[in-house]
Amino acid sequence: MQKFNYHQHTYRCGHADLDMKDEEYIEEYIKMGFKKIAFTDHCPEKNEIDKRNDMRMKYNARDEYLSSIQKLKEKYADKIEIETGYEVEYLPGEEENIKELKNETNKIVLGQHFIYDDNKQLRIFNRDNFSDEELIRYAEYIEKAMQLNIPDIIVHPDIYMCKREKFGNIESIVANMICKAAEKYNIPLEINLCQVFNRTYYENKKLNNDSIEIQNSKLKNVAYPCREFWEIAAKYNVKVLYGIDVHHKEQIMLWNELVELANEIIGKETIEKLNFIENLDN
Repeated sequence: MQKFNYHQHTYRCGHADLDMKDEEYIEEYIKMGFKKIAFTDHCPEKNEIDKRNDMRMKYNARDEYLSSIQKLKEKYADKIEIETGYEVEYLPGEEENIKELKNETNKIVLGQHFIYDDNKQLRIFNRDNFSDEELIRYAEYIEKAMQLNIPDIIVHPDIYMCKREKFGNIESIVANMICKAAEKYNIPLEINLCQVFNRTYYENKKLNNDSIEIQNSKLKNVAYPCREFWEIAAKYNVKVLYGIDVHHKEQIMLWNELVELANEIIGKETIEKLNFIENLDN
């Protein structure tokens, strides 16, 4: 079982647990036997583009964020390896600002939550209904980010299935574009566990202790991981890893159960074909 996680948020983004300190997350990881993690909170924007409240850390929080992680890295060096990082979105024209974030951290994960439309207005997953053309643009943005050597990982690459009623031809084209680029540039794809948590153990934003069997019955409400996407990914020579996408400590505590539920969605046959990595740096 994978014992690292490179998708970890903090209170600074405004929508993770506001009462959790960075160190408390570390203590939970140690309890669960993890060997390495990277904090990859939602990145600050030098040019404020995403103007939604409580979606990412403020630009002036960067120094304190990086300093906090560095102190924890030193304090827990004999127990767990800790790295700095950000979760970023690629947007044309923001390349230098994104690379500035990359140069000051260990890990950059690309979580493409939005794109520009033809009028350079943001189109956001979970809010807007994307046209087929916009889905293609989403894949093109991801491919361009890889070409520019921005991300170390592509997280929730199948997030585009939010608000899509079925996995059809255009959805298949997008999956193949992403997987082909990931293979070409040797960038791992993440099986994201956050929505699994949100639709099961954290249903209606309230924790429950329902059995794994009952949690399993709720998986029909999960948009990603998407079975069909990962069936396509299994046909490519792409690296794969799990990402907890932690916003609450309970996600760490339920690590094993969340992996089990994600595997149930994707299917045992496909899981066995995927090229899981033991460590991103190996």
